Amino acid sequence: MERAEKREFVTELNEVFKASGSVVVAHYAGVTVAQMNDFRSKMRAAGGTVKVAKNRLAKIALQGTESEGMSDLFKGQTLIAYSNDPITAPKVVSDFAKTNDKVVILGGAMGSTTLNAEGVKSLATLPSLDELRAKLLGMIQTPATRIAGVVQAPAGQLARVFAAYAKKDEAA
Repeated sequence: MERAEKREFVTELNEVFKASGSVVVAHYAGVTVAQMNDFRSKMRAAGGTVKVAKNRLAKIALQGTESEGMSDLFKGQTLIAYSNDPITAPKVVSDFAKTNDKVVILGGAMGSTTLNAEGVKSLATLPSLDELRAKLLGMIQTPATRIAGVVQAPAGQLARVFAAYAKKDEAA
């Protein structure tokens, strides 16, 4: 890499650290190219990104961001996974690490909070924003459906009573 490329990469990575909902750092020594491509495609499908960066450049990019506390994690062969949704990156990395023992989660950051490996794994078990929205919407709709049923019940009973009187009059 030339100096201009390095500067551009550091600037881009700095913006990523500032804008991402969560960032996960993991070791990937021994992962094949095919496995890495599979991992990247899974992350892309979920709405996140995986990058392999030189540790020195990543540490420079971390300076001046809220996530600066995780600079100690950049030792050895590290990859960075990030997403706007705080749950997506930890979830995809954790799922991939379960199937591939060569990926070892070191930690990460969510805003100004630095996470250790256990913190990332516990974040991965939480439901995503879309799942939470769906649950909330379901909880809001349930009482509305019940209220509509209760309100309609007396009107239905009245209609049945009128229909019964009408049949009685027709029969007579």
